[in-house]
Amino acid sequence: MGLPKAHRLKRRQDFSQVYQQGKRFKTAHLTLRVLRRSPSPSDASSSQPLPTRIGFSISLKVDKRAVVRNRIRRRLQAIVRQLLPFMGGSWDLLVVVHPQATQCDYLQFLQELEQLLVDAEVLHGYQRGCVL
Repeated sequence: MGLPKAHRLKRRQDFSQVYQQGKRFKTAHLTLRVLRRSPSPSDASSSQPLPTRIGFSISLKVDKRAVVRNRIRRRLQAIVRQLLPFMGGSWDLLVVVHPQATQCDYLQFLQELEQLLVDAEVLHGYQRGCVL
């Protein structure tokens, strides 16, 4: 089960914008790029914050086999799904996976992604430590 559609970063233009303009936070196996979204003029009248959108970038350098890349993506999506209620709104997030990540297990991904989100101040009210 993937992310809810409202929380997916899908368009190439959005990926490029986050990659070029977003702030970068790095760990040994992951890089997180974050960009605060501003509401469009048509959405400005609404008091609801925009949903946080998340995208994943896993290149062929990580592993040539799609099975391995998809397994990593599914693990990261499961972690993000659990952390989504704790995230503030109006963010675009891009998670870039490094080639060394093929040796990581679920718990290591959880710790690194949580650390990145806390460093980027995307998670609400949590200092370093497991949210889940």
